[in-house]
Amino acid sequence: MQIQRSVYREDHEMFRTTVRRFFERECLPRQAQWNEAGMVDRETWRKAGREGLLCVTLPTEYGGGGGDYGHSAVMAEEVARCGLSGVTFNMHSDIIAPYIARVGNAAQKDKWLPGACSGEIVLGIAMTEPGTGSDLKAVRTTAVRDGDEYVINGSKTFISNGISGDLFIVVCKTDPAAGAKGISLIVVEADREGFRRGRKLDKVGLHAQDTAELFFDNVRVPVSNLLGEEGMGFKYLMAELPQERFSIALAAAARLETALEQTIAYVKDRKAFGQTVWDFQNTRFKLADIQTQTIAVRLMIDHYLGEHMRRRLSLEESAVAKLFATETLGRALDEMVQLHGGYGYMLEYPVARAFVDARVNRIYGGTSEVMRELISRAL
Repeated sequence: MQIQRSVYREDHEMFRTTVRRFFERECLPRQAQWNEAGMVDRETWRKAGREGLLCVTLPTEYGGGGGDYGHSAVMAEEVARCGLSGVTFNMHSDIIAPYIARVGNAAQKDKWLPGACSGEIVLGIAMTEPGTGSDLKAVRTTAVRDGDEYVINGSKTFISNGISGDLFIVVCKTDPAAGAKGISLIVVEADREGFRRGRKLDKVGLHAQDTAELFFDNVRVPVSNLLGEEGMGFKYLMAELPQERFSIALAAAARLETALEQTIAYVKDRKAFGQTVWDFQNTRFKLADIQTQTIAVRLMIDHYLGEHMRRRLSLEESAVAKLFATETLGRALDEMVQLHGGYGYMLEYPVARAFVDARVNRIYGGTSEVMRELISRAL
């Protein structure tokens, strides 16, 4: 039962072929190595840059692809379909780089975007702090103006690309008394004195994605590293969060479809009690339910993808997409692991890797509880 998708153009599908070939050739053979190392090697980042797979929506004048969000969506889907773990190209390109592209001034764009497009600069964004979670208004990291510099003090945690990153957009309080209106975004280069990476965090899944603590001890950066206007950081964050959340939902839909295909193939081949696992009515009924849920997720995601490509996706709609896609994926993966029996608990099987990697989808980018709060405000 295949859905005829109409949201993509021919150039998107041509790009998909390029992306899939790159992942199969350059990434899948290195997955075990990345899992062991806890991060993706830098040469793969540079290869992705040379192939035009980084910052695909940025203008060509900076080395970007000059495409639209449909090209980014293809990237996210192919990462999920290949079962890759730790490849943060989409986060780098579609979540972090847009802050510089949309808020940064001409000098900042010229300084940082070409390296981001080529893979010479790996980007990170330092939002979450110990004890704050999804509550961005409660950040305690401060940036105090001292002449032509900001002096930054504080700590961050759960920062993707925390070990490998070269450039971090740091969410700071430039006016602690002003609440959300006192938040600013300041770019910090990883070679600044006083900047320190903490331990690489040992996660349940996504073992090849380096996630770390970051510490700022009187880190001095020039005022020219301020992105946009002082005190406007929270507004900038709210403007970009819908795309971040939708990207998570988009990948969840592709991962759900892939896991379902793999599970159907497995149960039709696996024998138990003199018949295939598929022959049990319980198996067929559970997979019928998952197929129904998968179609519902796909129809929703493609609708919202079309809306976002027209720049019409709202904060509430992105929350709906993330909540439904990630919660559905979580429940479905649990059922599909069960249908694999003991093998579903072995990481050599794709369903097991998907199970541990996908759990964080209901946490990062805003928890499911935060999504419900956002949705309920619009009721």
